[in-house]
Amino acid sequence: MVLLEIVVATLVVCAVSLAGVAYLWVKPKTLDRIAIFLVALSAGVLMGDAFLHLLPESVEESGAEFFALAFLASFSFFFLLERLVSWHHCHDPKHCKVHSFAYMNLVGDAVHNFIDGLIIAASFIASVPLGIATTIAVVAHEIPQELSDFGVLVYAGFTKRKALAYNFLSSLSALAGALIGFYAASGVEWVSAFLLPFAAGGFVYIASSDLVPELHKQENLGKAIAAFAVFLLGIAFMYAVKLFFEA
Repeated sequence: MVLLEIVVATLVVCAVSLAGVAYLWVKPKTLDRIAIFLVALSAGVLMGDAFLHLLPESVEESGAEFFALAFLASFSFFFLLERLVSWHHCHDPKHCKVHSFAYMNLVGDAVHNFIDGLIIAASFIASVPLGIATTIAVVAHEIPQELSDFGVLVYAGFTKRKALAYNFLSSLSALAGALIGFYAASGVEWVSAFLLPFAAGGFVYIASSDLVPELHKQENLGKAIAAFAVFLLGIAFMYAVKLFFEA
């Protein structure tokens, strides 16, 4: 049953890779206007999941010291990963070196999705509510990311159909990560315990190094304040999810 829940949740995440289809119907200027709010919501949801869901579950399961060490190891790993496989995503394709960036972006995205699958699997093994909350966090992050990835590929010269296809193929690595995570965590107890703080460290790193800096680029004070409000809304939403499952 847990495996089925993991597979379904991961397929939902994979389907989000098709968010780029919005470029076919929505005007680019409209997407540009809402992009900052999608990024802000993503940052808030990731931070909320890390500190309201993953941290308490991990500390209860393995203790505060283990969580702190694994969290720091995860944060350091994602720092290194960003340097090695271009984890950092460009949220404004017009200002990326798209021709050289496009293929590296696909590689980085595949690694990213694989790790998302591992995290989703570990979260569902810990508890179904935690798995659902973590899936929500991953989906929230994937929407602005996939829109930007699609834009990068199109600006690099891909047709819209090819950009969608490549993005979807890259997303399928999440399913591989989920299956490996499920069988590894089921067979080795410490794997599940480690992956929860690993997820928290990754979510905090992505939010603080990738997403929040994008929000700081907004020069319009009104939009900046609105984006901050959406960031807080993302945290509040994850708190509401926590209260819902505790009720």
